[in-house]
Amino acid sequence: MTVTLRRNLFKDIYRNQAEQFDRLVAREDRRGNLFAALNEIRPLRGAKVVEFGAGTGRLTRLLSVAVEGIFAFDIEASMLDCAQSAMRATGMTNWHLSLGDNGRMPVASACADLAIEGWSFAHVREWHPKAWRAQTDAMLAEMARVLKPGGTAILIETMGAGGRQPLASTNLRQLYDHWEQEHGLSYRWIRTDYQFASPQEADELMRFFFGDDLANTCLDGKRVIVPVCTGIWWKHLE
Repeated sequence: MTVTLRRNLFKDIYRNQAEQFDRLVAREDRRGNLFAALNEIRPLRGAKVVEFGAGTGRLTRLLSVAVEGIFAFDIEASMLDCAQSAMRATGMTNWHLSLGDNGRMPVASACADLAIEGWSFAHVREWHPKAWRAQTDAMLAEMARVLKPGGTAILIETMGAGGRQPLASTNLRQLYDHWEQEHGLSYRWIRTDYQFASPQEADELMRFFFGDDLANTCLDGKRVIVPVCTGIWWKHLE
């Protein structure tokens, strides 16, 4: 699939198919590895959080059970509509969702203990192929702006679906190397495997988001668990 087709596919999903997307992400991380890893990097209890690119509220839901408050933003209204419904269903009240661009968060400087994004920043490689370095630098600078002294920035992105060991594409590897080498972010990876309700659901949702090639590679008509590797990058500000 060409870069242009992938860019248009993802933008269409985020704009017009938010509920189907949320069905997919709700099936990931069957063992709860992500919460444990985040809490090791930066204890979540009592933290004030600004979330970039919140999407349908996957991370918002995960973090809300521990943090003092979370202000979560996304550029797509349809994603936030889905997130609003999901967050109301949790019964939690320590959250706020609003429109916001990753490079210009509508919050005050030095207001957060934790600035976090999940599966959002890496889209710069497809959406801004000639200016991805400047775009990612601006988003990391915005994370630093909203953090208090001693705060932590955390980035969560894919390291590959369908494989048991991390393997990023060439484009993503360039981005991740930039984060590590130019911005000094630390890195670790975890498994966040999908567990689907049935082989039929696995086939439907994998093809919906990842396409036929990956689905044909990792599904056999019986499988409900699909391995996923996820990278976590972080930096503690002084």
